[in-house]
Amino acid sequence: MKKLYFSILLAVVTLQLAAQTKLTVAVAANMQYTMQELKAEFNKTDKTTIDVVVGASGKLTQQIQHGAPFDIFISADKEYPQKLADNHLTLEPPKVYAQGLLVLWSVKPAIQPAKDLKLLLGSTIKSIAIANPQTAPYGSAAEFILKKYALYDKVSAKLVTGESISQTSQFIATQNADIGFTAKSVVISTEMKGKGKWVELNASDYPPIEQSAVLLKHAKQSNEAAARKFYNFLYSTKAKAIYNKFGYIVK
Repeated sequence: MKKLYFSILLAVVTLQLAAQTKLTVAVAANMQYTMQELKAEFNKTDKTTIDVVVGASGKLTQQIQHGAPFDIFISADKEYPQKLADNHLTLEPPKVYAQGLLVLWSVKPAIQPAKDLKLLLGSTIKSIAIANPQTAPYGSAAEFILKKYALYDKVSAKLVTGESISQTSQFIATQNADIGFTAKSVVISTEMKGKGKWVELNASDYPPIEQSAVLLKHAKQSNEAAARKFYNFLYSTKAKAIYNKFGYIVK
């Protein structure tokens, strides 16, 4: 009987420990593929379970403000994490981990993306995918560059809006859009590499996409030590090498 009791007790303790080493991380859609490699690298030395919730940075921010149980937020910009910090929902100020780059991408054989964007005016381009500028920083950057080139009003009727850069990329990859703006990290990922043609747009033509992460207050309710360990890993030499691999600028 005692043996059975201790076996049950051991099982309960094991389950409790497992629960204590589980984190939920909110991740901007442009970081979806990069995050897979970050997790794999981290789990080589730490077996903490990391559940990932992917979405547009603005949408994830709204969810956190409404009590979503996320421990870390990896955003596609600086503004959304800072907004959470200003609302006292973080354990410390956000920090920039990388700078993202915008590309123009098409998988249609007859379309050759170009930096000057003039092809967007042509009759062969009937639909242009763009992430929602209101919630997705890469969408905001795309809108900015279209306006800078005085093209926005001329092509606005062609725009197809995705809720996140992930959905926007799917529009392009499945040819539901003729061409579109997405993150460089998407087109050079293993999942998308070699599909269609893309061109990296001049980074000087849109505001820098400086991407921040932040440790959220909810981490205190799950496992703050584990959350801090993974959060610190995001700024490590190994993590920076992964960001570089996916086309981010790391300072």
